[in-house]
Amino acid sequence: QVQLVESGGGLVQAGGSLRLSCVASEDSYSYYYMAWFRAAPGKGREGVAIMYLAGASTWYADSVKGRFTISHDKGTKTLTLQMNSLKPVDSAMYYCAAGRLGGLSASVYGYWGQGTQVTVSS
Repeated sequence: QVQLVESGGGLVQAGGSLRLSCVASEDSYSYYYMAWFRAAPGKGREGVAIMYLAGASTWYADSVKGRFTISHDKGTKTLTLQMNSLKPVDSAMYYCAAGRLGGLSASVYGYWGQGTQVTVSS
């Protein structure tokens, strides 16, 4: 069972930056995709950024394109989300996910972290 542990959330002013990290307990033999999702209060999980680990291809939600960057370090088994030019609408609980399949639906990912809170003040 792959365990994912996120860190790096916090409170930041609009226009600021945060860097989220997600460390996996196992190498990527059990999963081929990793992703960041977020959930604002009262809303479902929204796909933010997805990476296919073997080819390093990435996908971003239109709302974060050009501001967020997803990356993966195989050696440290760490997925990172660099978030720049943050806006109040980016405030949410951010979750790391991993799975054999990728996509926008949270249901395709078999492994999830506990989440890290990001709050952007105006």
